[in-house]
Amino acid sequence: MFWASYLLAVLAIVLAWPVPILLSRAQWPARSPFTAMVLWQAIALAGGLSMIGAMLVYGLEPIGDNLIAGLRALAGMVFFNAPTTDLGFWHIFALSAAALLTAHLVFTLLLTYYKIERQRRRHRELLALLASPSAEGAGTLVISHDSPVAYCLPGGARSVTVLSDGLMAALEPAELRAVLIHENAHLSQRHHLLLWAFAAWRQALPWLPTTRLAQESVNSLIEMLADDVALKTESKATLIKAIAIVASGSARTPGDADLQPGPSGMSASGLSLAGLDSAAAAGADSARTTASRVSRLLSPQPQLPAPVRSLVLAGCVLLLALPTALLVVPGLFG
Repeated sequence: MFWASYLLAVLAIVLAWPVPILLSRAQWPARSPFTAMVLWQAIALAGGLSMIGAMLVYGLEPIGDNLIAGLRALAGMVFFNAPTTDLGFWHIFALSAAALLTAHLVFTLLLTYYKIERQRRRHRELLALLASPSAEGAGTLVISHDSPVAYCLPGGARSVTVLSDGLMAALEPAELRAVLIHENAHLSQRHHLLLWAFAAWRQALPWLPTTRLAQESVNSLIEMLADDVALKTESKATLIKAIAIVASGSARTPGDADLQPGPSGMSASGLSLAGLDSAAAAGADSARTTASRVSRLLSPQPQLPAPVRSLVLAGCVLLLALPTALLVVPGLFG
């Protein structure tokens, strides 16, 4: 497994630095946001697997020719007092680092989920006191607020879309429909799960610039995906006007914090996990996302050709298969 550990390390570095930077600067994701979203997920999963796998494979190299054999031998050392003389200092160090990184990633994922759920619960309690049912239909609430605000609060059967009366007064019926369709698309496509995963990745590895790029790109892509759903029934002009009106209310005023979209809410002008980033950074991300969405609608580009999309998706499969093969195929690459 000697060469496998080095190949995994190289793959981890490539997926942690140049690849995300190039993808975040590319123009094609706006043409095919679903394909780009799958690619970002593949990069994150393959990168994490390669990062941990490189240390794990190196540490197990003296006692097995693949991950499974090595783990069996390690279990014998830990639980059945098998000799440990084959493992040197650096092998033990690598195994310890792999275990710590794995625990750190899992713990951060669970902690981020806990924070999100806690704020969602608090948010629902506030809505129960301050919001009223909307005439727009079940699952829609209205808050008394002069600024135009729209966001959704995920929660399975308890999911709701929240609108301000200021927004409802500012929108025409078609524009209001576009906003509701957009927000419902966030809920039906489970975008909050993607945001949870990428927010946890950024929290776990804040020193890695590409975790920020990945989160910002995913935020933008899910908004584009929701826009595409709205465009199936509403015109581009209607959606652009609705985006502009909602975006005008995204800037907070001192009394607004309690009922602004945070970890629990997704707004039509941008989805953020407040409390995990500074308010200024969240506002800047929202402004960039809004600009990208409007630009995409004003200057529409054709979707990537089907063969190209299929090629990217096949690349995603290979991206996940490569580190998996390096880990489990006996004797691969020596």
